Amino acid sequence: MSAETAATRAYLALGGNVGDSRATLDHAVRALSDADGIRVVARSSDYKTPPWGVTDQPPFVNLCLAIDTTLPPRQLLARIQEIERTLGRDRTNEQRWGPRTVDIDIIAYGDLSLDEPGLILPHPRLYERAFVLMPLSEIAGNAEIAGRTPRSALAGLDTAGIERLQPRR
Repeated sequence: MSAETAATRAYLALGGNVGDSRATLDHAVRALSDADGIRVVARSSDYKTPPWGVTDQPPFVNLCLAIDTTLPPRQLLARIQEIERTLGRDRTNEQRWGPRTVDIDIIAYGDLSLDEPGLILPHPRLYERAFVLMPLSEIAGNAEIAGRTPRSALAGLDTAGIERLQPRR
């Protein structure tokens, strides 16, 4: 990132439950790290989480990233979706909240509030999802997003079945 372009702190949530999810998520993090205009600042632990929405499927692996980016939100989203496609995600043929190789969501982009087709910031279901708030709290527990902190929101949610995984060797 060039010194003259100010970076924005953004938070991403990553998850998957098809194939070797941890390896796929590692590939996604590397692809994000290698992308122009994106610098990964922090990565949470990996968490094994029960499926949400459609419950008759394997557990997910979830993690969160803090990034600094010079990409505007739409360009960041396009880059994320390109990485998802490269890693086998086919959004046109998948079930909502169903199994997937990888899902990368922009949780927050600075203090931007945005509601456009295909992109709502901060993520509209952030404070309903313990599987996002637990890893996000690990790396940005006191960050204020839409007037709340991940840590305070997590305190009011059921975290049963969410398990922090040991680092891979």
